[in-house]
Amino acid sequence: MNMQTKKIKIGNIQLNSNLMLAPMAGITDTVLRSMVRQMDKECLLVTEMLSSEALVNNPTAKILESTGFESPLAFQLSGHKPHLMAKAAKIIEDRADFIDVNMGCPVKKVVCGGDGSALMKTPQIAADIVKAIKDTINKPVTVKFRLGWTFDTKNFVEFGKLMEESGADAITIHARTRSQMYAGKADWAEISKLKQEVSIPIYANGDIVNIETAIECLNLSKADGLAIGRGALGNPYIFKQIEHYFETGEILPPQTLAEKIATLKSHLDWEISHRGEENGIKFFRKFYPYYIKGIRGGGAYRGKLVTEDSYQSILTLLDEIIENEQKILHIHSIN
Repeated sequence: MNMQTKKIKIGNIQLNSNLMLAPMAGITDTVLRSMVRQMDKECLLVTEMLSSEALVNNPTAKILESTGFESPLAFQLSGHKPHLMAKAAKIIEDRADFIDVNMGCPVKKVVCGGDGSALMKTPQIAADIVKAIKDTINKPVTVKFRLGWTFDTKNFVEFGKLMEESGADAITIHARTRSQMYAGKADWAEISKLKQEVSIPIYANGDIVNIETAIECLNLSKADGLAIGRGALGNPYIFKQIEHYFETGEILPPQTLAEKIATLKSHLDWEISHRGEENGIKFFRKFYPYYIKGIRGGGAYRGKLVTEDSYQSILTLLDEIIENEQKILHIHSIN
């Protein structure tokens, strides 16, 4: 399976993995990135979206924090004003291995301001942003975008070629249009059309949730790498699983429930350490549904966990989940 393990070079930086933790707003903070890095030493990590205007106004914001072992790390910027994007990129240049430009976020409040996937409707502004950043910093610049604004206005091939001409060193493409948001199935095969037209590396993104979808996506998209977003939620182990398979052809067993709960506890503890107990517990509530998905009685436990404020009560509930599963397995074994 070594043929799947393409080593990717972005600008002057050689990467030893073709996997990326895709940026997710309010999700890929320094804690989740560090969780992934503990399990996979080589994949490219990307920060959550950083507003260029907010960054220029507050260059010491907490959202910029990162540990010392996240590299290779890309900081993702959003905005639509080339001079501000360049100024923001300069502020974070020393922290980043790469600067990534968000041209794919479909959220209404982002696109209403002309940011995110709205830039696919203004290709020249998008090109000017890339040029401005390239003229200002000495780090590779990457871009992330979608197939287009709507199904009828897909322009990802022309857009991608323009990004390369403007100086982009790599592309990540989410295989949906903006109008799809996150609904429907990602059309990985479409990405192959862009792959034929550009020489810079392409990461395919969308619906990659396990080894099987990783293989299918690479085969259909002809992409150089894979950007995994929602597939990593509740399962930061996915990068190690896919990496190991690509290198050896061996499928690692999935984490046991006890191992998943241990990962959850570690993630929760790290968020509390990063944000303080009250804020850390509240912030972490979004992750419970992913970690306990598919377990017996998961809905009831999820309802309790997302409203619980007490750290000790949370630990008790998590231990109860494991105990109940063990009881059920024991009953099945003696029947």
